[in-house]
Order: sequence, then C-alpha cells, then structure tokens
Amino acid sequence: MISLTVTAVVFGVVFLAELPDKTALAGLVLGTRYRASYVFAGVAAAFAVHVALAVAAGSVLTLLPQQLVHAITGVLFLAGAAMLLLKKGEDEEEIRKPEDQSFWKVAGAGFMLILVAEFGDLTQIMTANLAARYDDPLSVGLGAVLALWAVAGLGIVGGKALMKRVPLKLITRIAALLMLSLGVWSLWEAVAG
Repeated sequence: MISLTVTAVVFGVVFLAELPDKTALAGLVLGTRYRASYVFAGVAAAFAVHVALAVAAGSVLTLLPQQLVHAITGVLFLAGAAMLLLKKGEDEEEIRKPEDQSFWKVAGAGFMLILVAEFGDLTQIMTANLAARYDDPLSVGLGAVLALWAVAGLGIVGGKALMKRVPLKLITRIAALLMLSLGVWSLWEAVAG
C-alpha cells in the first residue's frame, strides 16, 4: 500500500534538492538541442535506476535498530543541508552531440549523462535516507522518481524560464531548511525513542 503522505514528503524534499543540481542544467541543454521526448525517455530511465538503487540501500538500513537508523539519517540529513548551503555554483558540463537525432542515440546520451552524473549524488543519498527513515520503499521510491522526473521535465522544457522567476539561491535555501528539519526530527526521535 502506498502512503500518500510519505510520497508527498519525499517528492517535496527530493524535488527541491534536485532543482539547483547540475542535471537540471544538463537536461535544459539537451532539451534545447534534441527532441524533448527522446531526452526525457533517457533521463527518466536513468533516474529510475538511481532510485531503485537508493531505495534498496535504504531498505538494508532498516535492518538496524530503529534508534541507530534515526541517528544515522539525522546526521546525513544535516550533512546534506550543510552541503546545499555551502555549495557554490557549478559550471555547466560539456555535452557531446550524438551523430544523429535517432531515439536511441538521443535517449542513450541522456541516460548515460544522468547515470554517470547522478551516481552517489545528494538526492540519491537522500532517497536512501528517506527509505531507511520511513521503511516504506514503494512510497519513497514513487515520491523520489516522480520528483526527479518533474525536475528533469522542467529542465528540459522550461528550465530557463523557471530560473528567471525563482532565484536559485531561494530554492537551495528552502531545500536546505527541509533537510535541516528532517535531520533535527530524526535526531530527536533517536534520542527520545
């Protein structure tokens, strides 16, 4: 059974954390060069692989005592909030143009770019933490993958327009505040539990 509350919380946290990430910019660049649906298919498949790996790692953490899991996830959320607050602007990475515009070439380029760029990324680590925290892999996986797909879609279709209206610094601070709150809550549960 899917928990809409857990799915919504995970969606919000992952969405805000991924917005200022380099993959939104990569999606924007790919989307301006190639057919958006082809780019999205490759990017979406790569994000699905990352979420599956993160949820599996988080599910392994649920085998540990609950207080220890809360303490570990609390510390990791606080570290993630610090990373977001201390993160400096990243340069746009060079994206090589495939020889042709076929579905497999374009989707493959998007898939490989995201697969490599996102491995061990903050949102993948956060997803593993959320899977451990909520012990609800299906809801966490659904929320995370929908958030990543939403950011990818925004990046591919209209990233420039969004970034002009909503300052990147504000998005980053909101994501950091959410992670800070989750970190404090998890640590409180570890101590009180």
